[in-house]
Amino acid sequence: MNDLVRHVEASIQRHALIPSGERVLVAVSGGVDSVVLLAVLHALASRHRWRLVAAHFNHQLRGGESDADEALVKHTAQSLGWPCVTQRGDVAVHARRHKLSTEMAARQLRHQFLARVARRRNIRTVALAHHADDQVELFFLRLLRGASCEGLAGMKWKTPSSADQQITLVRPLLDQEKKVLRAFAEDRVIAFREDTTNRSRDIQRNRLRHELLPLLRARYQPALNRVIGRQAAMLEEVADFLAVEARRWLKGRRTPKFATLHPAAQRAVLQAQLLRLGIEPTFDLIETLRSKSAKPVTVGAGVSVVRHANGLLDLAEPPTARFAAHETNVDLSGKPAEAIFSGVSFQWRLLKGATLPKHRPRCEFFDVEKVGTRIVLRYWRAGDRFHPIGLARPVKLQDWFTNQKVPRARRHEMVVAESEAGDIFWVEGQRIAEPFKVTATTRRRLRWTWRRE
Repeated sequence: MNDLVRHVEASIQRHALIPSGERVLVAVSGGVDSVVLLAVLHALASRHRWRLVAAHFNHQLRGGESDADEALVKHTAQSLGWPCVTQRGDVAVHARRHKLSTEMAARQLRHQFLARVARRRNIRTVALAHHADDQVELFFLRLLRGASCEGLAGMKWKTPSSADQQITLVRPLLDQEKKVLRAFAEDRVIAFREDTTNRSRDIQRNRLRHELLPLLRARYQPALNRVIGRQAAMLEEVADFLAVEARRWLKGRRTPKFATLHPAAQRAVLQAQLLRLGIEPTFDLIETLRSKSAKPVTVGAGVSVVRHANGLLDLAEPPTARFAAHETNVDLSGKPAEAIFSGVSFQWRLLKGATLPKHRPRCEFFDVEKVGTRIVLRYWRAGDRFHPIGLARPVKLQDWFTNQKVPRARRHEMVVAESEAGDIFWVEGQRIAEPFKVTATTRRRLRWTWRRE
């Protein structure tokens, strides 16, 4: 198992991750990858004169399990003779307060903690335990979300911290498979903990890990990690090349003209400008700006961006959106069980019982008796109220859109479904309504699917 130590040492030197004599903050979650990272760096520390500090952030999401993770990290660091810094944060509260997903809130708090500890201890390098399996999972997650070359390139060996650009994040295990790390831990009798939430199939990353990736490895490509790693590296080179060309075009005389640039170069030029403006460069936004000039595109509450004919972007006043009065009545009990409204095609079926299958995209289930069989498809209207599932009470749909950061113009394009009693039970792309969910007392359920053309 000394092979792993040698391989990691070679990666650190090849990618210039940790200089000799450096102080290194090691992020340790308690999982097998992070405790192995600490053990490997410990094995190399005396040779390279590194001084390590272990850091653990307790997300407080799993009760006693989270506390046990923290205790293990403290014990492990102490047994190796390195100091350990820990902190707790209420991720759930942070997520609600800032309208973030739990995963994003946890990542934000964790990186803020690591940057804070690094600054206080005058540390410039933070070591993270991401490995080859993480890279493959990230590749497919981003692929399914429609990421660009830059996104598919995945994690890099070293990057500036999102919480402090003066701090460098390094990933010494990025080319190591998890099975190798686990074997190392078992051979060295290194204690680690399993995060039970990693088994939940409700999380997309876990479904990829337990369902799709094992199938691909077993039936299509046993060397999936190596192939995807190579692909990510090539995409990173393409993304870097396009970014350099975009900066050169923007700083120069901007020739050739924007309209004659290759589509890939146009996208890179627009992405560079959006990032400079602090706007997320999504594929849809870039394509809209690329295809239309002199037309403001709403990107947030009170914020629009416009592309001029010369390819340059400017912030602009958002266009005033108006409420649309168009609507259509739908009889759910009639046939055919299909309708089209505002470019969205709907299909439905009435089923017996309350049993719900595994969740599928763009498919929801409702209690038929609560919805009724005569509904209305229409647009958002002033004064509409909606009771999202999981909330204690109804909210104004306008307030909900604002909290969910739905662009103003987009709100007026979204379709809502109104029950027979006149209450909104479905909003396109949002949660279902609490009063209409399927419960144990449901006798008939409505299967509701939709697809925007």
